[in-house]
Amino acid sequence: MTDTAARVRVLLVGHGRMGRLVEQLAEASGVQIVGHLTRGQSSDATLPQADVAIDFSTAEAVYVNAPRLAARGMSLVIGTTGWQASESQLRDSLGRFPVGVIAAPNFAIGVNAFSVICERAAELLVRGSGFAPWIHEAHHAAKKDAPSGTAIALRRVVEAAGGTAVDIASTRAGHIPGTHTVGFDAVGEGITLTHTARDRSPFARGALEAARWIHGRRGWFTMRDMLGV
Repeated sequence: MTDTAARVRVLLVGHGRMGRLVEQLAEASGVQIVGHLTRGQSSDATLPQADVAIDFSTAEAVYVNAPRLAARGMSLVIGTTGWQASESQLRDSLGRFPVGVIAAPNFAIGVNAFSVICERAAELLVRGSGFAPWIHEAHHAAKKDAPSGTAIALRRVVEAAGGTAVDIASTRAGHIPGTHTVGFDAVGEGITLTHTARDRSPFARGALEAARWIHGRRGWFTMRDMLGV
């Protein structure tokens, strides 16, 4: 796509590692980055108009910026983690505006397919055959939240499908982009399923695809909605 008039106009919220990577990959994804909203930028008058805002900022900033941007008619792609305990309040707040929201702890297509696979495995192995489920996740030392938002989402899926509680263990070390393992253990045998991110590009590409998908939609969506699973 080369016609800039046809591109979805995106405002980046946060300009850290993920924000910069999204910006780097935007053109190839048919998205036009029109500006940034960073910490301390309080005046709406300086913000360019955009179709969609992609948020990779902080949990605290989501509560402030999401209603602010929705009020300006921007749909939202929220990839920030750590705010999900207050999801219902944020949904109520944003429901007043005619915009679309797609929120996910992880926008990588592979991770979301992995979630579906783990759900089916839990139905077969936990609920069907009594295997005990467990989750381990590993990320770089600078990641603030533990367990990761992706691990929490996987636990929710496996617990719902298997009907039993799931323990999560976390590792923070070095520069690990992200590894999630879901295991099922029984007497004499076990099964492990693993998704490994070799770098952060799948998260950025997924967020850009989500921005294109959410444009023109209204309501609250997840990656499963986008992928049709």
